[in-house]
Amino acid sequence: MGDNLSESSLKQLFTEARTHSHWLDKPVGDDILKQLYDLMKMGPTSANCCPARVAFIKSREAKERLKPALNGGNVEKTMAAPVTAIIAHDLKFYEYLPKLFPHSPARDWFVDNAELAASTAFRNGSLQGGYFILAARSLGLDCGPMSGFDNAAVDREFFGENCSDPAFQQEHSPESHIKSNFLCNLGYGDPDMLHPRSPRFDFDEVCRIL
Repeated sequence: MGDNLSESSLKQLFTEARTHSHWLDKPVGDDILKQLYDLMKMGPTSANCCPARVAFIKSREAKERLKPALNGGNVEKTMAAPVTAIIAHDLKFYEYLPKLFPHSPARDWFVDNAELAASTAFRNGSLQGGYFILAARSLGLDCGPMSGFDNAAVDREFFGENCSDPAFQQEHSPESHIKSNFLCNLGYGDPDMLHPRSPRFDFDEVCRIL
């Protein structure tokens, strides 16, 4: 499509980007979260299914609602992060395929096959979670992706029976089909608090060219 990215861009996205657990006291504006999504959404998914759903947990009230679902080791860094994104996926993504993939009756592939729909939603939602991290880094944000939380509790609180968003509740039943995958803290990381980078495999250890 074009020229290679500059060395500085590759450093920002990959070679010098790190997972952060300590955060500078610097806010993240709503505008940058919207830019982040507008980049993330352009990554490819099968049949353009776009199953990812994101809840940006930013207010102190919302953070307190999230806190009980966190494993102990994730509480401090999550409460300190300017934003915590819940990366989730919609098990009924196929209901939107007439809009997203209008040139094919793709909804029919999934509507009566819950197992295929679930695996497709999880795989493509996870892909979109990867795009999310790269999009965030491209905008100068640092990321702290993590598991280590009670998925069922998060789903109840933010996507299900305890959800307090009237617009969301109008579209989704209390037995929500939105399921959390992982969390990603966002902000501007403190570089002085980083550990040395962990090793990675070399090409010949894990790759083959056939």
